[in-house]
Amino acid sequence: MHGSSKKPPSDHFDGRIFVDPDGMPPKTFREILRWQFGGDRNRAVWPKWAPSPYADTPPARVEDNKARLSFVGHASWLIQTGGLNILIDPVWSERVSPFAFAGPRRRNDPGIAFDALPNIDVVLVTHGHYDHLDVATLSRLTKRFAPRVITPLGNDLTMKRADPRIRAEAFDWHQRTQIGSRVAVTLVPTRHWSARGLFDRNRSLWASFVLETPAGKIYAVGDSGYGVGKHFRDVGRMHGPLRLALLPIGAYEPRWFMKDQHMNPSDAVMALADCGAAQALAHHHGTFQLTDEAIDAPEIALAEALDQASIPRERFAVLKPGQVFEI
Repeated sequence: MHGSSKKPPSDHFDGRIFVDPDGMPPKTFREILRWQFGGDRNRAVWPKWAPSPYADTPPARVEDNKARLSFVGHASWLIQTGGLNILIDPVWSERVSPFAFAGPRRRNDPGIAFDALPNIDVVLVTHGHYDHLDVATLSRLTKRFAPRVITPLGNDLTMKRADPRIRAEAFDWHQRTQIGSRVAVTLVPTRHWSARGLFDRNRSLWASFVLETPAGKIYAVGDSGYGVGKHFRDVGRMHGPLRLALLPIGAYEPRWFMKDQHMNPSDAVMALADCGAAQALAHHHGTFQLTDEAIDAPEIALAEALDQASIPRERFAVLKPGQVFEI
């Protein structure tokens, strides 16, 4: 099915709708209304602007057996390894929303200015939610660099409808594609769902990525609930040993609404133990307020969860936009 969204039915596709056999269906419209307008809502107020003290100017390339990861913010990363420059879920837009005038707004600048980006070879997009699939950013990247865009089935149609020049290629779970002489990527199941509007729920697939690099394997998780940890154990078993995992720690309150789709920090610590990665980096926090917890709550709760699990805090690091981690 390389590069195409036409697909025969499978254990996670009925010919029309995608489903996670080990997951949960997305919340109903009534439950969304209860969360947004219910009397028990306790929404923290984020600062209007929370700038990062860091800004990165990446090198042109990273060679040898190294990898350099720069945190752009929210779920966006630049990974430089094997002579390739790879962006994950790139969002340089001001808002993550179908509207330019409404919806969650950035609280800090991207950790790399767009004009400071090196030549981008490949973009990985985990799924279709607006805080991960940002068409405006993909168009800008296409205009400047014309990268390959690797994404789960169906998201290529969203991209190409918006801008036919986007070089989108769609893959199913467990499909692997070579993206450089020393780098390959495999799409793996993750516990989530997808939609761009009210009437297209789960019409496109969602995934996480396992990157094979000269510096070891990198497990890049976009959005995921924890469930019973099966997806993380499966990846550890099928793709381990993992050198590094990028794990989401934010957008988790209230738990009754969010737990099936977004991990909280204690879930993320269990996910690290399950997948067995030597090191983890946190993301999906601190840039866009999508849910009810305070801006600094994920970082505080992660430190507590690590201490409780007797895992050194440095094994699961929290970067600010513009900070860099090197292997």
